[in-house]
Amino acid sequence: MSNIDWIVLIGTLAFIVVYGVWKTRGSKNLEGYLKGNNQAKWWGIGISIMATQASAITFLSTPGQAFIDGMGFIQFYFGLPIAMIILSITFIPIYYKLKVFTAYEFLEERFDLKTRTLASLLFLVQRGLAAGITIYAPSIILSSLLNLNLSLTNIFIGVLVIIYTVSGGTKAVTQTQKQQMAVMMGGMILTGLMVISMLPKEINFNDALHIAGKFGKLEMVDFSFKLNERYNFWSGITAALFLFMSYFGTDQSQVQRYLSGKSITESRLGLIMNGLLKVPMQFVILFIGVMVFVFYQFNMAPVFFNKVEHNKVLHSEFALELTDLENKFSAIFVEKQNVLLEMVDGIHANNEEKVRANQKKAIALEGQSNAIRNDVKVLVKKVNPSAETNDKDYIFMTYVMDNLPIGMVGLLFAVMFSAAMSSTASELNALSSTTTIDLYKRSVKKDGSDKHYLKSSRLFTFLWGVIAIVFATYASLFENLIQAVNLLGSIFYGTILGIFLVAFYFKSIKGNAVFIAAILAESGVIMIHYLNTIGEAPSWLTMGYLWYNLVGCILVVLLGYMIQPFIKSK
Repeated sequence: MSNIDWIVLIGTLAFIVVYGVWKTRGSKNLEGYLKGNNQAKWWGIGISIMATQASAITFLSTPGQAFIDGMGFIQFYFGLPIAMIILSITFIPIYYKLKVFTAYEFLEERFDLKTRTLASLLFLVQRGLAAGITIYAPSIILSSLLNLNLSLTNIFIGVLVIIYTVSGGTKAVTQTQKQQMAVMMGGMILTGLMVISMLPKEINFNDALHIAGKFGKLEMVDFSFKLNERYNFWSGITAALFLFMSYFGTDQSQVQRYLSGKSITESRLGLIMNGLLKVPMQFVILFIGVMVFVFYQFNMAPVFFNKVEHNKVLHSEFALELTDLENKFSAIFVEKQNVLLEMVDGIHANNEEKVRANQKKAIALEGQSNAIRNDVKVLVKKVNPSAETNDKDYIFMTYVMDNLPIGMVGLLFAVMFSAAMSSTASELNALSSTTTIDLYKRSVKKDGSDKHYLKSSRLFTFLWGVIAIVFATYASLFENLIQAVNLLGSIFYGTILGIFLVAFYFKSIKGNAVFIAAILAESGVIMIHYLNTIGEAPSWLTMGYLWYNLVGCILVVLLGYMIQPFIKSK
């Protein structure tokens, strides 16, 4: 990057941290530190909820997801607006009535201490791991692109977050997320306009849409019902609905955002705002990825987007083989470019026969290009057996670094770092709240002063930040970053949601029954995932991971009903 880009990047991040510390300095009590004295307005809550979910993984992985697979990932969010309505009607009033600090306090009143503790521990395990991934995921990409040490990048992100989160708690998280969200969406929208403006003069926006459509990149809805498909209409409207209900209704990193609201109405409006804007936001990010795909139909793309691993092959004994593959890749690119220009001419002339013929040729050539990319991945593995060959997470930022003007590159890196900081801050804040309120205050030191618990919350925030950095340092890259976080959530969220649904709606099931049911349900989900991973699941258990949310939730309810008659009613 240029010096100007570094100035833009460092200046943006420094402003956010300093602003967060200054704006929220001096929290005097636990209520102010964990709930911001209930001063948050609905639009601030909505922005904070969106910023918490929109991690750097969203902005790094989602465009690459669209580049490879098209717009179909948008179906994952179809259940979100429904979930927001359900939570606004059911969960929020109960939380406000009980004046809880965390979602899990309610479970002790409904069941018992052990059930509250179990749900808290499930959350701490899931979110503690996710916090590490939230730091590591962008770090491994950004460190590679900027030629920085991975561990130092992890530490850099983690320390920045720790500074203002330890200092100001919930209020600091909410305040900084307003600036972070402005940077994130402003930078992405500007990039979307830039990529469209960089298309060849003979290719207008309408032509770009046609090209994307002919490659199947604009197919957003798949109504076929297949359990083993990760993303279709039915998994989005049902399985993902349960994921969102659990995430926004029982995950303290989100619950804490709207527990800081001035009233029930403010919190409800914040959730509804998220439900209305999240799908359009994801549409924009996915669409940018599709436009990057079209851009690379007329501008030579790298044969492998991870330049660090590519250069290792280039300096190995397989260099000549790589060069030969790149020459073939280049020849196919030129031929495909001419075919696409012919197809566009056919579109302008309303010549359907010409369009179909060239579409068929273009898709065949794209298949040949992908085959060459796969051959390159084989070489990457030969040179470095531990290398991650799934390079879709590098696509968007490679485009940014290679094509955007000075200043814009720094802004887009600021987008990624801001997103990582935003999500991590919410997670550390929530981990600290749950540790302090549900474990330490409830079961370890029950008679401490408010000042003592305030200090404890700050200490736990710091410790969870260190744990997240350590986990990030020793983590390994998943198949796709955004899918990694969703998978991790799906393994745990269904069980947690099942506990809460029993608490709200199934009064005949008591504490002992739901406790045993939750342990059995979580064990079942982990076993199902293990069998799916090794490919030994029977056909009726073969499913995409989003369905784990539904399975875990239903298992808790059904097992609770089955167990309850055989144990004490407590």
